[in-house]
Amino acid sequence: MKKIASFCVDHTKLKPGIYLSRIDGDIITYDIRMKKPNTPPFLSNGSLHTIEHLFATFARNSEYADHVIYFGPMGCRTGFYFLLRNVDKADAVQLIIRIFRQIADYSGEIPGATASECGNFREHDLSGAVKEAKAYLPVIQNWNEQMLEY
Repeated sequence: MKKIASFCVDHTKLKPGIYLSRIDGDIITYDIRMKKPNTPPFLSNGSLHTIEHLFATFARNSEYADHVIYFGPMGCRTGFYFLLRNVDKADAVQLIIRIFRQIADYSGEIPGATASECGNFREHDLSGAVKEAKAYLPVIQNWNEQMLEY
């Protein structure tokens, strides 16, 4: 079988940051790498889940709401994939940074964290998500379009 693009990235050299994972027509997939691969600790399930809920909510309530295709976690628990349509790369990077600032400052209820809204509503960790976002911000605060290459 043909190897998928994300398995062609050398994870032994990959560091935390924001990367352009792939381009499919007008959809760009961003690799939001919060943790160094194969180097514990990884994102806890609760923190990962809460970041997913917060980021997706903030992105879909931003000025780019109609351009958001998907935001979701990597199975390896080192980060997330963020898919956008027709958004300039520089604007996408700034959106990602802005949303992680929002997560780092968040103290309300977790959106979509009830039994009727979520398939695993009990496994959330807001304080862990805030802590992870605060730790990630110094990594990406000066990120720009020229830094998107693996």
